[in-house]
Amino acid sequence: MLLLVHQNPSWGYRRVHGELLVLGVKVAASTVWEIPKDAGIDPAPERAAGTWADFLRTQADALLACDFLETVTLTGARLYVLAVIEHRTRRIRILGTTTHPTAAWVTQASRNLVMDLEDAGSRARWLIRDRDGKFHELFDTVLAEQASRSCSPASGCRE
Repeated sequence: MLLLVHQNPSWGYRRVHGELLVLGVKVAASTVWEIPKDAGIDPAPERAAGTWADFLRTQADALLACDFLETVTLTGARLYVLAVIEHRTRRIRILGTTTHPTAAWVTQASRNLVMDLEDAGSRARWLIRDRDGKFHELFDTVLAEQASRSCSPASGCRE
């Protein structure tokens, strides 16, 4: 069991216990916790994975996030606003407003975003968005095509 713990340092005692059961070793969970503890090994090592906040801080230069906002005007008309935020600068770009976000409208908004980002010299590589049906597949296609055109070893882009 100690060999299993040493070979897999990120596993806690519950994971080790489960793996031992899969291997046919029937042992109590409390025993799996006690043996490494007696050997001076932390039974539930601190995870090496960072938090979402850490990821956002380290990748801020490369991150954009977008979403639709709904608003109602004074006349009662419902409008959809497509907004993008650049995490590095916290700049919010309003890509447009419409009463009915069609696939063509959203695709054109993505083309406009790509041109704006190119003009601004943005190094954004990742876009965070939800799975809203208003984001037609062409939205992603336009952004992916732009990424493939601008991503080269000379530009510092890693694949």
